[in-house]
Amino acid sequence: MTITDHAVPDRFVEILDRLGRMSVEDYYNPYRMFEWADELPEDAYWMTPELVTAHGTPIEDEIGVDGMKRLSRWESINFYSLNVHGIRELLIEVIRRIHTPGFEVPSEFFHHFIGEENEHMWFFAEFCRRYGAGKIYSTPSIKTQDPGSAATENFLVFARILLFEEIVDHYNARMADDSGLHETIRQVNRIHHHDESRHIAFGRELVSLLYQRVREQATESELRELEAYLKRYIVFSLQSFYNPQVYRDAGFSDPLQVRSRILADPSRRSAERKAVRKPVSFFVKSGIFSDSELYAA
Repeated sequence: MTITDHAVPDRFVEILDRLGRMSVEDYYNPYRMFEWADELPEDAYWMTPELVTAHGTPIEDEIGVDGMKRLSRWESINFYSLNVHGIRELLIEVIRRIHTPGFEVPSEFFHHFIGEENEHMWFFAEFCRRYGAGKIYSTPSIKTQDPGSAATENFLVFARILLFEEIVDHYNARMADDSGLHETIRQVNRIHHHDESRHIAFGRELVSLLYQRVREQATESELRELEAYLKRYIVFSLQSFYNPQVYRDAGFSDPLQVRSRILADPSRRSAERKAVRKPVSFFVKSGIFSDSELYAA
């Protein structure tokens, strides 16, 4: 069961048309647009301090401002690395569906989406190449849910894409607006945030529509299984920011212990809730989530 097994709402078509026009009007050439600095100062923050994983934990006091700045450098490289990997995966899934039966209506916008995401992947990788010694951190993969049906598989794919984009956008928006960061960092985040506003608007409409299709054929138990899986995906995505490779490069002698300490700190739950407040609220409002709790009591 796909989108066009049912009548497509006029609202969906109108939104696609509007977002497609915006993509054309806002088009830019990233290979010419960016003003890459020759280097970024190592004695400055490369990420908004409140976004650094050690913020608010005892480790922040232990390493001091200089240590936090050093950690922010490698955490920024990890953030852009996560974007490279995440965009690659979402491109694969969207390309699998463009101009296939059931996706005739959104395929025109898929072209804009694919082109823009490919360019995003390039400038995130370019940032890593220029300022992170060419390093793109590896990232673990979450076990995929057995979809059970084509409708469920399509819903899960685009739900994961939407969640990934919304989490990333939280970071983009904060760093784009942070006057304490170097302009190169702000520009990368500002441009991505601008483009992602269209992708998120599209993703919310598509996910809502796909969920309606799933709900028509799934049992309540199956729907709650999907909810549990997507909440695990959110937690997995958040925990990808706590990368032991980063802690090693930032100078910690026992990066796994550092990761465990930071993850266990209660202050991190508050920071994580802020990062996913908007998408979780949308999933609750859409009926996909029964509540906003991500961690079992």
